[in-house]
Amino acid sequence: MTRLRLFVATMAVLVSVTGLPAGTATAATAAAHYTGTLPNGTTWVADVPAGWQGGHRTLVLYSHGFGTLLPADAPNPATADALLTRGYALVGSSYDPNGSLWALGSAVRDQFDSLAAVEKIIGRPTMTLALGTSMGGLISALEAQSRRIDGAVSTCGLVGGGIDLNNYQLDAEYALNQLLAPDQPIKLVNYANPGEGAAAAAQLSTVATAAQASAAGRARVALGTALLNMPTWSNQQAQPPTDAAGIAKAQYDWLVGTLPFIMPARFFIELAAGGNGSWNVGVDYGDLLARSPYRHVVETLYRDAGLDLRADLKNLTRHAAVRADPGAVAWLARTSVPSGALEVPVLNVHTLYDQLAPVEYENEYARQVRRAGDARLLRQAYVNRRGHCAFTPSELVAAVDAVRHRVSRGHWGYDSTTRGLQQAALALNLGDSPAFVRFHPGPFVSHRR
Repeated sequence: MTRLRLFVATMAVLVSVTGLPAGTATAATAAAHYTGTLPNGTTWVADVPAGWQGGHRTLVLYSHGFGTLLPADAPNPATADALLTRGYALVGSSYDPNGSLWALGSAVRDQFDSLAAVEKIIGRPTMTLALGTSMGGLISALEAQSRRIDGAVSTCGLVGGGIDLNNYQLDAEYALNQLLAPDQPIKLVNYANPGEGAAAAAQLSTVATAAQASAAGRARVALGTALLNMPTWSNQQAQPPTDAAGIAKAQYDWLVGTLPFIMPARFFIELAAGGNGSWNVGVDYGDLLARSPYRHVVETLYRDAGLDLRADLKNLTRHAAVRADPGAVAWLARTSVPSGALEVPVLNVHTLYDQLAPVEYENEYARQVRRAGDARLLRQAYVNRRGHCAFTPSELVAAVDAVRHRVSRGHWGYDSTTRGLQQAALALNLGDSPAFVRFHPGPFVSHRR
């Protein structure tokens, strides 16, 4: 348990750095604050604004992200205050504290049970909307496959699902290890504790940093970061780069800040799934890169370095040897992968430069929803900002308002378009700078079968 507490403390620091906020309302805007505990130990919190009992009562069921054992009913206090001021009641849970930080085994049930507990106190709302961030964005997407809610907003969501999440991270980590330090095997799966993941992240970061000293090393790092779907504009750059070298540098900057989060976090996914749910045996790395929107960056750097890209890709394909535990894959497929079959309207919101939930996820999720025949229920919006879940309160409130209007009217309106969301966010006068922008993400690179 000591290791778990240490990891949670570490994640709390990383969360504050990477933009994974959590919070509840302030006393100033909540007329009533409630807390409770479910039979399985899940705790929940709720805040209800003054006058909510009359008129159109809308409740927001908030799902928080990975890395905390505490309940939250909004992404942060400022957003909570803004939602309460606009008449929304809020509720959210901790998820089952006896499980893993990757809470997908119980999260949807914990959220709906917390909702039911609050309804017994304040009455049933006329409308219930889900809102989730990061892992919570995946939970909201799963909730939208039920009629227990009326609509959903998934922000910075891991909507590719847990299998793709594990696999694309493994592909990149394996490529970096195999191409940069083949004589230094780094443990990539089957962690006994988060510390093993942290040690592996430190090893891989050191190798990638040393590789920046040569053109060949930078090219091979670019191949790894392309497989990791890294953003193309880092916080170390004043303007978004347009050249291959600048994009590769941005992706490297994100890489070394991201590995210390995702590699220890893998332990908790494996813990929840009962084993390693990722593999690369049989993966064709040439095919993976061919589908990447960053293929041209890799090809340019390889050409400039005088390296044979085809040979490196064949090397990766030939030596791939990680096998998944079938039971773990089955658990992830059952609990952590959205089907795309929507029962209610969903608005997904993503920043353009997200290092933990690639914006390309939205391309994959839209494809799943189209395949299920529910494209009419989905809208996607984008914010021109760097960082994971780096949204302003006005952007989040505008998104929630847009889904509320969609549920009330029965069809999407102007307020769900890029211009409509931007105008609505500005009109809230919350003192922030909303940045909705038109965008079409490229393909998400991973493998599932």
